[in-house]
Amino acid sequence: MKDKFEWLAGYNAWANKMIYAAASELSDEEYNRDLGAFFGSVHRTLNHILVGDQLWLRRIEGTGSAPESLDALLHEDLPSLGVARKIEDARIRRVILGLTEEDCQQDLTYQSVAGDTFTMPMWQVLTHLFNHQTHHRGQAHAMLTMLGQPSLEMDFIYYLRLMQPAQAAQ
Repeated sequence: MKDKFEWLAGYNAWANKMIYAAASELSDEEYNRDLGAFFGSVHRTLNHILVGDQLWLRRIEGTGSAPESLDALLHEDLPSLGVARKIEDARIRRVILGLTEEDCQQDLTYQSVAGDTFTMPMWQVLTHLFNHQTHHRGQAHAMLTMLGQPSLEMDFIYYLRLMQPAQAAQ
């Protein structure tokens, strides 16, 4: 199971790089425009993904930032958010590489931002972490295309084909 999370950590960083590159083509007005998505703008959506990652990694590791709300604004602009994104993607990869198969089966007890206590197996927590990113990256991608950016080919299969060209072609 751990190897699947290693693949997802690599995919995650790759897809984030693509989204951030596309977002950098927007004007500041476009980047911050409220387009009616759950978090409004491309900026607030990308920011929320980082908030979620920081919350979950704090729960997993017991260290790092822990925003107090899901819509906390961590960075005011794309360049500083992009730097933080790269740091967090490296942290995700480091955390995943540090896990054992047994760790993936262990329960994690944590508190939600509302203060409720939950216990879940680590593999479910990690699945949520990556699924959460994919979900909101999809929202950001939709907003980017609404703003005239080209559609990105960032499905997991494209990442696999880049990383394993011979096997993925079969």
